[in-house]
Amino acid sequence: MINSSVIKLESVDVYQQKHLVLSNVNLQINPGEFVFLIGQTGSGKSSLLKIIYGDLHITNGYGQVADFDLKKLTDKDIPFLRRKLGIVFQDFQLLTDRTIEQNLEFVLKATGWKDQRLISERILDVLEKVGLRSKVKKMPHELSGGEQQRVVIARALLNDPEIILADEPTGNLDPDTSEEIVLLLKQISQAGTAVLMASHDYHIIRTFPSRIIKCEGGVVHEDVKI
Repeated sequence: MINSSVIKLESVDVYQQKHLVLSNVNLQINPGEFVFLIGQTGSGKSSLLKIIYGDLHITNGYGQVADFDLKKLTDKDIPFLRRKLGIVFQDFQLLTDRTIEQNLEFVLKATGWKDQRLISERILDVLEKVGLRSKVKKMPHELSGGEQQRVVIARALLNDPEIILADEPTGNLDPDTSEEIVLLLKQISQAGTAVLMASHDYHIIRTFPSRIIKCEGGVVHEDVKI
């Protein structure tokens, strides 16, 4: 079945352990779309993201992410699914004892890259995209919070993903830096990579008007207005 959506969920129930978190989820995200995911703490945002990146399994309904059928997903498939996804978390999760270059090289080697020349070129390419090419030899602690989050976005771009999942990526940043990070994510979406960004920062959501999905009361509401 050819499907142009990068994410498609139909009648999916989301469970954490045996607890039903979200019921009858229907969601479609297309290439190059930028979508906000909102909802109170505990409303199921993180659980929904975990379904998309294969951390939680689908028991009923249909789910497809980047040409992977989530219902048929095996543990062996998950690393291949995650190569099609870039994941950006609030707490940067950089390796603090390695330079920015070594952080990115680690990910490439872990995902099967072997040619050192191609690795070096790819690292400079993604750092250029996030405006940090000059910081390639720096250690994470030498960068500001905003710069570290840019490195995380660069890391998410390494394998040319079809979608970036950003879970509260501005949660630890000041307002101006937050705007810079969201602007960067918007630019990435305009270049063709879909972005699904979980956020509770209504200033950001109003500053960058986009499609909004909301988790509330155990269901997912598409195309919400705030």
